Amino acid sequence: MAEDGRIGVLFVCTGNICRSPTAQGQFEKLIAERRIAHRFRVDSAGTEDYHIGAAPDSRSIKAAQARGIALAHLRARQLSRNDYADFDFLLAMDSGHLRHLQRQMPAGLSAQPTIARLLDFVPGLEDHDVPDPYYGGPKDFERVLDLTESGCEGLLAAIGRRVRLA
Repeated sequence: MAEDGRIGVLFVCTGNICRSPTAQGQFEKLIAERRIAHRFRVDSAGTEDYHIGAAPDSRSIKAAQARGIALAHLRARQLSRNDYADFDFLLAMDSGHLRHLQRQMPAGLSAQPTIARLLDFVPGLEDHDVPDPYYGGPKDFERVLDLTESGCEGLLAAIGRRVRLA
């Protein structure tokens, strides 16, 4: 946990304009609805520097907005070495991101963050990767919303089993 006692949650994808900001928005909405947002610090990042400073993809914003999730205020950033010390959970959107997070983890951290795929927190799924909707259509962005919603629910339940959230 951060020095201020908040639980740090970082969602990670490739460019930080589709999947990870969608997951961030989903999780922020979830914890706000449950009135526990004060217990968390939530962010998202990309493994690559393609879109630093850019807003999420307009299709992600539109699909999320239809579900009452705000993304337009978010801006893409690249994963940094400090994120491993600053966040308790680093959540990959797919297996490639997971391998990247594992390879890049600095040695000698005082506390090891939990590194996993977001969908690892959803029991019963065959595939634990959130597919990249970038080259797809509206249905692909809806699918990302469905998957990240399930993942965020499962993540919050897992966190709640570790620490008291109320």
